[in-house]
Amino acid sequence: MPLDPDAAALLEAMTNTGAPAPWDLSPEEARRQMDEASGLPIPEVAVAKVENRTIPGPDGEVPVRIYTPEAEPGSTGLPVLVFFHGGGWVIGSLDSHDGACRLLASRAGCLVVSVDYRLAPEHRFPAAPEDCYAATRWVAEHAAEIGGDASRIAVGGDSAGGNLAAVVPLMARDRGGPELVLQVLVYPVTDFDRDTGSMQRNAEGYYLTRQAMVWFDDHYAPEPEQRANPYAAPLRASDLRGLPPALVITAEFDPLCDEGDEYARALESAGVPTTWTCYGGVFHGFFSMVGMVAKADEAQDQVAAALRGAFGT
Repeated sequence: MPLDPDAAALLEAMTNTGAPAPWDLSPEEARRQMDEASGLPIPEVAVAKVENRTIPGPDGEVPVRIYTPEAEPGSTGLPVLVFFHGGGWVIGSLDSHDGACRLLASRAGCLVVSVDYRLAPEHRFPAAPEDCYAATRWVAEHAAEIGGDASRIAVGGDSAGGNLAAVVPLMARDRGGPELVLQVLVYPVTDFDRDTGSMQRNAEGYYLTRQAMVWFDDHYAPEPEQRANPYAAPLRASDLRGLPPALVITAEFDPLCDEGDEYARALESAGVPTTWTCYGGVFHGFFSMVGMVAKADEAQDQVAAALRGAFGT
């Protein structure tokens, strides 16, 4: 199908900014550029509380941001979504995904714990998944402390964050917990094959490019043995059995579309209850474009409904 009219108009506006491509910048410059561009006009979302804190990580403190939704006075034991932001493991921050986290907390009626994991190239693989796994364990062990329910924890993320949200359940299964009720994978990176059909069809012209993914990959996991590790490339896992149910969302005009779709099929083949939706007419990043791209609202509602179903709320 052609580009969705909302997506086409936004893509044209984004293209006309004249911003340099990430591969023409240093990682520090690319981070500044993303921070400056992250103020998408997402409608104001009321949450009861937002708290910044640090928690113990595998190599120092890990910053997190905890969003508490509006709830009945005195409510405790809320379900929890542990969220990992996108940005190719190189850029992105708590601030870049603040709007998306507020929306998810409000629409799903859950706590959202957003994790500011270490970024490459200063901290290459496996720093990011180890931080994310440590944060997920901390949430399970300290759920009551933040008003959460340790028996109702999900993980989720977009793009590189979707990769991490696929990897953490593998780590949790292999390392004896914690138990997770859902993994939400929004256009996830699942492999390092940059010659898939969608990678070629959508190589350029749709916001995320093939060249950008090569740049991200080279910073995050430059060695072949890293790229073969299922904790970096979950599509390479030899066994996907025993993982929590999954919601996989992909976008038609996204270089990552095929690998996300393939991972959804692999999960299904392994007996993992999987819901998979490819949103037609939109490009990578649309999930955060609420108020600008109608299908972003649809996808947010789909995620919120999946979370409520998994949480039993």
